[in-house]
Amino acid sequence: MRAVEETSGALTTGGTALNVTQAEWMITLGVTIAILLFDVIYIARKPHEPTMRECGIALSFYVGLAIAFGIWTWNFHGEQYGLEFFAGWLTEYSLSIDNLFIFIIIMASFKVPKKFQQQALMVGIILALIFRGIFIALGAVAIERFSWIFYAFGAFLVYTAYKLIRDTGGDEDGENKIVKFARSRLNFTDKWDGLKLWLKDGTGKRLMTPMFLVIVALGTTDLMFALDSIPAIYGLTREPYIVFTANVFALMGLRQLYFLLGDMLNRLVFLSQGLAFILFFIGVKLFLHALHENELPFINGGEGVPVPEIPTLWSLGVIILTLFITMIASLIRTRLLAREREG
Repeated sequence: MRAVEETSGALTTGGTALNVTQAEWMITLGVTIAILLFDVIYIARKPHEPTMRECGIALSFYVGLAIAFGIWTWNFHGEQYGLEFFAGWLTEYSLSIDNLFIFIIIMASFKVPKKFQQQALMVGIILALIFRGIFIALGAVAIERFSWIFYAFGAFLVYTAYKLIRDTGGDEDGENKIVKFARSRLNFTDKWDGLKLWLKDGTGKRLMTPMFLVIVALGTTDLMFALDSIPAIYGLTREPYIVFTANVFALMGLRQLYFLLGDMLNRLVFLSQGLAFILFFIGVKLFLHALHENELPFINGGEGVPVPEIPTLWSLGVIILTLFITMIASLIRTRLLAREREG
């Protein structure tokens, strides 16, 4: 197919294919696994509620690492791929922050003890990496084999944007149904014991702990967000390496961000609307690209439609501007609401 024969470097014209060596992949995977192992071992040895200083240092390190990687990509693989990484990282990071809202609701609804919240979050992040890795691979295969997949991706993102606007409080029905199903089929205890999913009572009967339900809820949430995030990132780049690294860096530091922001997350009242606009914008970008590379016989006789495509630099500008406006508008709104309550 024409879409396969062309370079897969970018959703813009004139790109060259990204040549990622096996050594780069191995180093990237090695660093990712090393950081995850460090986090898992550190949390397992010392479960606690992290201090603001601890969170700030770790988060600064992870953000700095992402920026350094983007600069490295820009210098060694070209400006186009540097822009694609930064656009993808910011989009995925924004979606991950939105994911934190659901994590907060899950932790509160199950009354997870503070000292166990780090462990639960770590499991949630690992599950998110696994689900996103699976969807990244499936997305890459679909793009190579089916040129029309961009129509499907675009439609899905526009629908997701509509749902975000309609359900500003978040959609948790999927989690609730699965959790309720688990409650109705399994025996549970109210006792917490770290990450242990089951305990045995005095008679030797196996009982599931509340942490089991928390993991189920987090896993369901991660699955839904993976379905949203992968089409979004493939709307900005077609390179699996950029897609993977943007997702990895977006998830790094998410645990620290959960504790660092705390109630601050509740002040971002327009985050869902901002994300809805970003997803709608990327959905339109995907539709334009699909029309440009069209091979469907019932559209323009199977030939490409001469429509303009949105450059990656414009996409990055729209994403940054939208996030900036969303943050400022949210802070102004919460401040006005606070004044009204005081007055």
